[in-house]
Amino acid sequence: MDTRVALITGGARGIGRAIAVALVRRSWAVAVSYRKSEPEARALETEVRDQGGRILSVCADVSDPALAESLVRRVESEHGRLDALINCAGPYHRIHLMEETIEGWHEMFDNNLHPIFYLSRIAAVGMKERNWGRIVNFSMANADQQIGQPFITAHYIAKVGVLILTRTLAKILAPHGITVNAISPGFIETGGAPLDELSKAVKNIPAGYVGSPEDAASAVCYLLSDEARYVNGTNIHLSGAWGV
Repeated sequence: MDTRVALITGGARGIGRAIAVALVRRSWAVAVSYRKSEPEARALETEVRDQGGRILSVCADVSDPALAESLVRRVESEHGRLDALINCAGPYHRIHLMEETIEGWHEMFDNNLHPIFYLSRIAAVGMKERNWGRIVNFSMANADQQIGQPFITAHYIAKVGVLILTRTLAKILAPHGITVNAISPGFIETGGAPLDELSKAVKNIPAGYVGSPEDAASAVCYLLSDEARYVNGTNIHLSGAWGV
């Protein structure tokens, strides 16, 4: 069988990077997209190639539907196919709803929800032709509870939308051998959050510790495997039981 190929948005650092490394170790070829993390993308390229792996890194703003489509086409052109799409990009900002700007509001949906639609509809074409494919979307722990979120309102609503879109795509694409699932992280140490914030968070995490990007990568690898062929439309909480 030809080497399987995965596209990971937001794949140059954090969770996306861990997923890329894990898949390369499992003999996948990977493509990663990024917007501002060029140094990290170049470092990842070097690491993967030093291990004999295949990687393509592309600077692409997937909130632009034309650029999102172009990204999928380029991966298919250079790697020959696209078997798995991991929608990992998902920036957020913390601001009170009554102080949110129109631009900030739209940014959360443009970067967290809309790219999943833009990318999935294009990636699914080739997957359907081969009758095999995997799409993994990232939501957030407790998004399925639909609770009030005064300081991350738009981001949270977008992540709720990710779950609905995931289930809908799963239902549509299941007859074609394609699974679509979501992973909902809680507190994950990616290097972006202040240490004091994470220290406070630990007190509310039943497992007693903050998760790692590798925890997320392990969940993705399972969902991409043949062992998970009948897992479709689900949402995996990756939170040490926080937010459930």
